[in-house]
Amino acid sequence: MSNFSKVIGSFRNKVIRSLKNGGFISLYRQLKVFFLIKTSKKTEFHFVQDYQKRVKNLIRSYPIDEAMSLAVGGNYFEIGNIEKDILLQYGLKPNMSIVDYGCGSGRLAHALPIEYNINYIGIDILDELINYAKTKSPANYKFIKHRKLSVPLNSESADMICAFSVFTHLLHEESYIYIEDMKRVLKKGGKLVFSFCEFGLPEHWPVFLSTVDNQRIGILPDLNTFIEKSVIKIWAERLEFKLLEMVDGNNKKFNGKCLGQSLAILEKPE
Repeated sequence: MSNFSKVIGSFRNKVIRSLKNGGFISLYRQLKVFFLIKTSKKTEFHFVQDYQKRVKNLIRSYPIDEAMSLAVGGNYFEIGNIEKDILLQYGLKPNMSIVDYGCGSGRLAHALPIEYNINYIGIDILDELINYAKTKSPANYKFIKHRKLSVPLNSESADMICAFSVFTHLLHEESYIYIEDMKRVLKKGGKLVFSFCEFGLPEHWPVFLSTVDNQRIGILPDLNTFIEKSVIKIWAERLEFKLLEMVDGNNKKFNGKCLGQSLAILEKPE
């Protein structure tokens, strides 16, 4: 049966039920909802258009290197090196396969040690960021543009997945779906490393206040999501991940420097 036939059949059944149960007023209300649902289709994330506009404005306003640094929060080389040191501390070894989800303009890809011969895949939503990341990375690194709630890779194909400053801009249900699919892609014993903001840390409070201030003056703020440690513990339990560690954003240093955001390290059971 074609999709059109299915819609017509569903429409007919809706008409019959509404006339039986509530007359023409009920029918009108039901059909209005029905057609709104059928004609609306979510094709992109809530943040894609806004982020694309922001990145294009940065490119117009700044030299390309500065624009690409600002697009991922600034401090391109410093943050990239901190992210690299985090992954090295939590088990990144030569010849491993790593997925950099939300790779942005390539600050981690640029920082990873070339001599490790890493099988690297960076995934992001914007061509502008991916194209720049390619210029800052070894030629064998792969990049994918992807705008769906999934990881576009084979099951059990990655030793490690990282998501720095990704879940901080997603709804909880979106983050949960991502983490669920990341588990599928990880090999047994593979690790997921991601950063997050939490209300429990005073250092993260200014991020929330900034969002509040923008809301007050009528500026549509970027989505800044806070995830408490208790939530991550529940997610790990429900998804049958082993929760190895959670690190406060400013309390643990990697080569003498802190990332700023907190960290969670999860492991797929053997």
